[in-house]
Amino acid sequence: MPGPFVLETMDLGTPAEPRHVRVGRQVGNGEGVPLLLFNGIGGNIELLAPLAARMPEREIVIFDIPGVGESHLPKGPYRLGGIARLAAKILDRLGIGQVDVLGVSWGGAAAQEFACGTFGQRCRRLILCATSPGAVMIPASPAVLWKMATPKRYTDEAYASSIGGDIYGGDFRTNPALTAELSRHVKWQSKRGYYLQLAAIAGWTRIHHLPRLSQPTLLMAGADARTMHFLIRHSELKVFDCGHLFLITRPDESVAAIRNFLDKP
Repeated sequence: MPGPFVLETMDLGTPAEPRHVRVGRQVGNGEGVPLLLFNGIGGNIELLAPLAARMPEREIVIFDIPGVGESHLPKGPYRLGGIARLAAKILDRLGIGQVDVLGVSWGGAAAQEFACGTFGQRCRRLILCATSPGAVMIPASPAVLWKMATPKRYTDEAYASSIGGDIYGGDFRTNPALTAELSRHVKWQSKRGYYLQLAAIAGWTRIHHLPRLSQPTLLMAGADARTMHFLIRHSELKVFDCGHLFLITRPDESVAAIRNFLDKP
């Protein structure tokens, strides 16, 4: 059991192509707007369970992206619009209408797709963590991009420890034990699932829609999020100078910022 989540497997496909998706739900206390989480690339439900456990009062919904964790590996490629539609189907199945949305890294792109696209009216508030508006972002160094282009860090713990500081930065550079703790929560499925996630975001951007975002938005990232802060009119910026995975390395500070933003009148 991944901490606070109650798990179920939903069949959200068609008779010709079943799509079994593993969904986690934290019930909360029944008050307030539920929070929908979109995980980072290769990330399964368990990775964000510690974050949810620090917000026991809030109803939270999360799911393994197709081909990740214990969700069905799709036959062919998909785009982020398909992930937004899948999230809407899950909310419909759970009887949930409006949600707050949080996306981290790759999941931040999926969160933007949900909030900017067809389902924007279902998103009350938006939280984007360590993410970018897409293809127009400032690229990382070629060495870091090469390391991120392979899922080896999810299958080889020694390799993950050796490159954790390069990929995640911040606290991971000074505390190698963080990479081992991260690996402990990984539920690996396949290389194909990882590469499908890479393909889904290739060439994608929502930068042209950001000035029209109507939802109040919290940007949680390093100083490189200032461009998004400038473009999104109703946005706040919370800077974390501790690397890419501050939700994991600085959970108390992260949860305090999330609560403060979501609980505003």
